[in-house]
Amino acid sequence: MDFLGSTTGTGMLAMLFSFSESILPPDSRSFLLKPLFLRWVSGFLHAVLLLVLFCSWVRKRIRGNGGYDVTESLKDKRDFGFKSALFCNLALSLLNLVLMSLSGFYWYESGWSDSDQLVSSLGFLLGMVSWGVLSICLHRCRDFEHKKAPFLLRLWLVFYLAVSCYSLVVDFVMYKRHDTVPVHLLVFDIVAFSAAVFLGYVAFLKKDSSNSNGVLEEPLLNGGDSRVGGGDIELNKSSGSDEATPYSRAGILSLLTFSWMSPLIDLGNKKTIDLEDVSQLHDTDSVVGLAPKFRSMLESSDGGERSGVTTFKLIKALYFSAQWEILVTAFFAFIYTVASYVGPALIDTFVQYLNGRRQYNHEGYVLVITFFVAKLVECLSQRHWFFRLQKVGIRMRSVLVAMIYEKGLTLSCQSKQGRTSGEIINFMTVDAERIGNFSWYMHDPWMVLLQVGLALWILYRNLGLASIAALVATILVMLVNFPFGRMQERFQEKLMEAKDSRMKSTSEILRNMRILKLQGWEMKFLSKIFDLRKSEEGWLKKYVYNSAVISFVFWGAPTLVSVSTFGACILLGIPLESGKILSALATFRILQEPIYNLPDTISMIVQTKVSLDRLASYLCLDNLQPDIVERLPKGSSDVAVEVVNSTLSWDVSSDNPTLKDINFKVFPGMKVAVCGTVGSGKSSLLSSLLGEVPKISGSLKVCGTKAYVAQSPWIQSGKIEDNILFGKPMERERYDKVLEACSLSKDLEILSFGDQTVIGERGINLSGGQKQRIQIARALYQDADIYLFDDPFSAVDAHTGSHLFKEVLLGILCSKSVIYVTHQVEFLPAADLILVMKDGRISQAGKYNDILNSGTDFMELIGAHQEALAVVGSVDANSVSENPALGKENGIVKDAIGLDGKQESQDLKNDKLDSGEPQRQLVQEEEREKGSVALDVYWKYITLAYGGALVPFILLGQILFQLLQIGSNYWMAWATPISEDVQPPVKLSTLMIVYVALAFGSSLCILVRATLLVTAGYKTATELFHKMHHCIFRSPMSFFDSTPSGRIMSRASTDQSSVDLELPYQFGSVAITVIQLIGIIGVMSQVSWLVFLVFIPVVAASIWYQRYYIAAARELSRLVGVCKAPLIQHFSETISGATTIRSFSQESRFRSDNMRLSDGYSRPKFYTAGAMEWLCFRLDMLSSLTFVFSLVLLVSIPTGVIDPSLAGLAVTYGLSLNTLQAWLIWTLCNLENKIISVERILQYASVPSEPPLVIESNRPAQSWPSRGEVEIRDLQVRYAPHMPLVLRGITCTFKGGLRTGIVGRTGSGKSTLIQTLFRIVEPTGGEIRIDGVNILTIGLHDLRLRLSIIPQDPTMFEGTVRSNLDPLEEYTDDQIWEALDKCQLGDEVRKKEQKLDSSVSENGENWSMGQRQLVCLGRVLLKRSKILVLDEATASVDTATDNLIQKTLREHFSDCTVITIAHRISSVIDSDMVLLLSNGIIEEYDTPVRLLEDKSSSFSKLVAEYTSRSSSSFE
Repeated sequence: MDFLGSTTGTGMLAMLFSFSESILPPDSRSFLLKPLFLRWVSGFLHAVLLLVLFCSWVRKRIRGNGGYDVTESLKDKRDFGFKSALFCNLALSLLNLVLMSLSGFYWYESGWSDSDQLVSSLGFLLGMVSWGVLSICLHRCRDFEHKKAPFLLRLWLVFYLAVSCYSLVVDFVMYKRHDTVPVHLLVFDIVAFSAAVFLGYVAFLKKDSSNSNGVLEEPLLNGGDSRVGGGDIELNKSSGSDEATPYSRAGILSLLTFSWMSPLIDLGNKKTIDLEDVSQLHDTDSVVGLAPKFRSMLESSDGGERSGVTTFKLIKALYFSAQWEILVTAFFAFIYTVASYVGPALIDTFVQYLNGRRQYNHEGYVLVITFFVAKLVECLSQRHWFFRLQKVGIRMRSVLVAMIYEKGLTLSCQSKQGRTSGEIINFMTVDAERIGNFSWYMHDPWMVLLQVGLALWILYRNLGLASIAALVATILVMLVNFPFGRMQERFQEKLMEAKDSRMKSTSEILRNMRILKLQGWEMKFLSKIFDLRKSEEGWLKKYVYNSAVISFVFWGAPTLVSVSTFGACILLGIPLESGKILSALATFRILQEPIYNLPDTISMIVQTKVSLDRLASYLCLDNLQPDIVERLPKGSSDVAVEVVNSTLSWDVSSDNPTLKDINFKVFPGMKVAVCGTVGSGKSSLLSSLLGEVPKISGSLKVCGTKAYVAQSPWIQSGKIEDNILFGKPMERERYDKVLEACSLSKDLEILSFGDQTVIGERGINLSGGQKQRIQIARALYQDADIYLFDDPFSAVDAHTGSHLFKEVLLGILCSKSVIYVTHQVEFLPAADLILVMKDGRISQAGKYNDILNSGTDFMELIGAHQEALAVVGSVDANSVSENPALGKENGIVKDAIGLDGKQESQDLKNDKLDSGEPQRQLVQEEEREKGSVALDVYWKYITLAYGGALVPFILLGQILFQLLQIGSNYWMAWATPISEDVQPPVKLSTLMIVYVALAFGSSLCILVRATLLVTAGYKTATELFHKMHHCIFRSPMSFFDSTPSGRIMSRASTDQSSVDLELPYQFGSVAITVIQLIGIIGVMSQVSWLVFLVFIPVVAASIWYQRYYIAAARELSRLVGVCKAPLIQHFSETISGATTIRSFSQESRFRSDNMRLSDGYSRPKFYTAGAMEWLCFRLDMLSSLTFVFSLVLLVSIPTGVIDPSLAGLAVTYGLSLNTLQAWLIWTLCNLENKIISVERILQYASVPSEPPLVIESNRPAQSWPSRGEVEIRDLQVRYAPHMPLVLRGITCTFKGGLRTGIVGRTGSGKSTLIQTLFRIVEPTGGEIRIDGVNILTIGLHDLRLRLSIIPQDPTMFEGTVRSNLDPLEEYTDDQIWEALDKCQLGDEVRKKEQKLDSSVSENGENWSMGQRQLVCLGRVLLKRSKILVLDEATASVDTATDNLIQKTLREHFSDCTVITIAHRISSVIDSDMVLLLSNGIIEEYDTPVRLLEDKSSSFSKLVAEYTSRSSSSFE
């Protein structure tokens, strides 16, 4: 063969040729140039290699692990050379396998007489085995860095290079002589020479990467223990395993067949799998090892320039982080595609063979073996392609989550303002997940071209030019798909937008559910959610109906392509023979997939590009400047904090900086107080010392470690103990001292689990004061050098505040530097330095007495405080003067309350013991159903829409489609001749008319089926949504207290999405596949009923495998869901507490926590993928068995017994048997995994409801309550059946029209009493009567809408000013304006352009805290109820705003019953009555004057302490 064209022999080749001609005798020359000699030498060399490897292995076994062997070569785990060498060895082994098969085939054709072919086959066999063994050796030692290749291996490679070079020279010599060289041998010689050069380069020139003391070695073919260097151990403990995992220690056979999954699947059949049963990820798949590599790749792609992250750099880093896996999956995808077209290519040959046209002996069995091998290769490559793709996806997702998390920890506050926490969490839950899922579609673009190319080649071979018609039809179908694909994409975008706005509202409503219940607004807000869902449903409807059309195109595509192709054959006069037709039909079926997947792939590429753009823009955001504050080590300076001429601003571009010309010094051990009006820059000053505020000029120095207590408490969900330790080891003595100083010991005694109590989300089961004190305890336990306190005393009552100040600031921290912000003037005299802030400047600085007379700003603050004190003074003028010195008084109060407290605590403990109830935490583990999903769930889902009336029609549509499809193919096989010399049974026109009619009918059935399916699915999704939301909104408050909002949100988003978009198709898929499978078996049994002999046991085995697998898979799938919530929760907590985390320098601990949780989520995902492939591999093998058995039957039956066309049709259908059977099991398992979403939604659609909102038979009078008298009789309350009593037999009466103040220590039951009044908590015993009506006998809305409350946390909802004041739309604009004027907000709202329609952002962020409190006041002024409750309504405002609120209330609610809970004595001192609660029982109830007269009363002591604290100093 002239393979070199016109090349002339010149240069080196000519020289070599003449040299060999001259030195060798003629006989030797001719023998040495024979291919036989070359194959013999090559075979001998490979046998030597095998011997060397075997001896090395034996030596290693005898000597143990000392020394190294021939395989500790070619490899550095970060080195591209190793991977390439491994790939090279595998390629050579495969090439030898192909050539061995070819030589065997030629040898068989020669009647087993050609000895040359025998020698060649043996040579290639030895080559295949030796390269395969070398590959395994390299693969087994993959976890270590090794030396250069050992001497023996290098020596062997020299010989191999010489022989392959010689072979190539011989090929050229043969060409010179004009001898023919078989093309396959030429290709082999070129590949072998190239490989030898490359392997020689890797073996000889690779640098020695081992340590001088010797690295860890691994025995050949022996999975020795893996170990890592000391550096990584700490991280690997928490995440990722450096030990051998089932996957990493699996042998080659176990890897091929996924047998390494068997132990876990077996365990799943014995018990319910928990996360502990799931092995760790190997360090190559763990984010602990991947994240640093990914970060360095991302940074190295900058090329040294810090130009920021771009989408391209992100893609590049993602590619290189999984480069090897991506290349391997591409190789598998290629092999799979080629193997899947072997069947269609051979069908014509098979039909001709059955018709009696034999080309050689035993041709039938060779065909059967070829079919089987192709199926085997197809199955193996597809399984490993899918599994490795999922591995790539898991890796990509986890490294992106790590990068997003890390960015969240270092984001500057200015960057954060542009992104809500919800958006940042979306990057993790949506974008990173989507990029991970893109791995499925990664190879699709080039595979479509390959598949279409192969299909056209087969069609051209069979039908000639008619294949052009097939190409045109294929392109046409793809083009038709494009507009639908674009529409689908647009609908999905709109659907996501609508869903986002619904989820935003849902999140806001869940956060503020307590307020909605108190106000009786929950059903109004539920209708708001339903309205948002309605707009979402509009887009959902368009989306699902559009997908029905796409489905119709998908199923109709093969029909259209085949009609146009056969039509073209008739027009062009190409003879139609049944073999060729069947080959074409099989090709069209395979072509169906790329046609269908193309729009999906394009849509996925677009979505992934959008996600990558979003992530790149997020990763580009500015980080905190590391150089804002100069951090010095402890003891390196005699100044603790020094700020010189500093100007700082949250917004660097602003003309008006936040802090201007700041100068001050703090020496070790100094106490510095910062005070000033609201918005003067106090908190910003502390933030600047933490390095949070961007610096414009000046210098800040901090010497030593810092601890920070924020104004609004940041508490992590988890145990109280973990919150206080905050990563430090437990030192019991210091811990107890801290608890005592923060007055937490008593609170912990009351809690059932003490400091092991699990805190709910955002500290939901703690009071505001408890959260604040836990924060202070956390700071104290860190034992830092400098403490920064941002007004932590405002959230606690007077007694606790003074105790904290005395024990913490003046006690434990007496030798530390402390800077504290405070609104309470009484804490100022104790400071060594007071900084008075005004408009971002320090307007005054000095000691208390020095600045008292030197300026007006400080005097203004003192003035407002004196005004509040005057109120107390007016009640009892003598109370201040009669007080003894504070220290003594404090002692009395502490002793008195302390004794009572101990007694109560003892009672409480006895109460707990007596009750004999099992103790449980408030926040329980997320409920997870165990075992198989109940059939009831499936039944509910199927019958929810129209009572299941559409289901029979959907099934009928699919059955008719299948019958018409089989009919049309049978018609084509029967009506076309077997070969040209046979007369066709019908005319060509009849042939086409019948075929087109059948094809059209089948397409119509599909359209009907697709439309009915999406209609049923849409209706079901809507029903489930309404059921669940109605049930959640009607559930009692205890449900929200014990259920983190994340659990409800995941059902409203992830699970609802599954029900909306996936479940209908999963159900449809199962039905469709079952019907198709029955159709195929029906066609195959027509040929021979003997197929059933194999088919029935195979089906039984398949069902057994599926049942065996599902137990483990189901639990793994549930674990994926359960492991996702902690990751999201940890992420959102980190974002909200980033400042606190940074201030304690705890970033690395939180990063490793995130990695641990991320790996915890990846683990069940990884093993779910492994389990799925374990099952699919076994099912593929079983269905291939059925297929091969039927082929053997067909080949064995004598010619003429069976119609070859019909047999061909059976083979055509049989080709897709394994795919369909695997697909059926896959969809069944997937359905069971997805139906869990329905199960979870139904869980929350059956939560017990609150009592009725309205009881028609017992509605109170329209004017009720007219007097406002509240009568409480023996009231007992507990929050849950398993928790202790909070109120223990309270009896008292609040007279109508009087003002009653309720006081007591944190946790005494003040707020519980109010919640019981509103029936947020139902009483366990006793009753409450308002104007004689027992509130337990009337509807909740009748009660709540007649009472008013200003809650502790001022809440505003996203919307307008009008919707915030009057959500039920009951009042006119004039009434709203009147209320606004009364609460001093009228002018503020009039200034805004849109007046009452001015926007309010999420949580009312664009309104100050004080203004939000005034809006709450406006709500009650509008409502004008007879009973008004103030629940610590002024805790978060300064004294001046507090005075304003009190004045408004006195003016407008003079004839109402006003019940006030307050920490500030001034808020309750002018009440008509005072109720003092202590540990759930009434300690005192009388008028303030009487209580103050009795100096031994607890109230008298509280007031005395407050006034003494306020007028004396803590010095």
